[in-house]
Amino acid sequence: MTVELSNADAEDILSAEEAAGELARLTENVEKVFLGKEQVVRWTIASAVAQGHVLLEDVPGVGKTTLALAMASSLGLEFQRIQFTSDLLPGDILGVSTYSTKSGEFTFRPGPIFSGLVLADEINRTTPRTQSALLEAMSEGSVSVDDETRPLPDPFLVIATQNPLDHHGTYPLPESQLDRFMLRLSIGYPGTDVERSILLSRRFSEPVSHLQPVMDATRLRVLQRTAAEVRLDESVADYILKVVEATREDSRVRIGISTRGALAVVRAVRAIALMEGRNYVIPDDAREMFIPCLSHRLSLQSGHQDRAAAEAIIETIVSEIEIPV
Repeated sequence: MTVELSNADAEDILSAEEAAGELARLTENVEKVFLGKEQVVRWTIASAVAQGHVLLEDVPGVGKTTLALAMASSLGLEFQRIQFTSDLLPGDILGVSTYSTKSGEFTFRPGPIFSGLVLADEINRTTPRTQSALLEAMSEGSVSVDDETRPLPDPFLVIATQNPLDHHGTYPLPESQLDRFMLRLSIGYPGTDVERSILLSRRFSEPVSHLQPVMDATRLRVLQRTAAEVRLDESVADYILKVVEATREDSRVRIGISTRGALAVVRAVRAIALMEGRNYVIPDDAREMFIPCLSHRLSLQSGHQDRAAAEAIIETIVSEIEIPV
């Protein structure tokens, strides 16, 4: 089985089997240090292949940083962690121009955003102005400083975190900014057996510090191009549209899913299909990705960001729509 090509260069496209094999090795490598959360790893890798960003919403200490480090190490990407605080400024993320008395010129010093994978830790603890600086970079793939546009690395991935329980001194992301994330995921606590294994095996150093890459940025770009060529049948596209349109008509929803949200599902399901060794999407791929792709994009009539309520609405809508054969 080979991927059907459109205008893509055949040399830049893998067969579905080759791509699935490489993604399986990537998954196995990440799971060496991030234990017991296969679905979270699967969806995070799918987001990277689909050129999307991930929001990890969970309590401290469940492995969010470990997952980000494992992804960066496994993909061979430069990694930067930005600790978001109330006094963080846009320039601390994007970079600044400094004046040199020797040359008499301004020199741009890139900020940590100029990295292959950026961990935006506790993104809801900084001001909306600083949040917007990051989210604009995520959307555009470039930053504008001193009237000059500078491209970010390719690939460029952001894994952001926020604590959903601690609201003191935080600035919740509005729906328009949440929309920039392809997926919102929750890690949760590990199972008892996995946690026991962690306690017994952990010594002085973090296992992720010894993790070796299984691919590089060039190979990830090839996988991203391969995923973009995965075939999406009209029946699956119609299925996705029915779910999206149903959110716009639901009385519990103030603003339904946008076209950007529908496109995010399409990109995600193509990556999921590729991970399964297929060059075509099936309805079950969409069914798997509706909640992580769409629930954070809903604006509820209550006016509150209620994750459980949003996920319940998506689940109800999906259950009422017939899955195409």
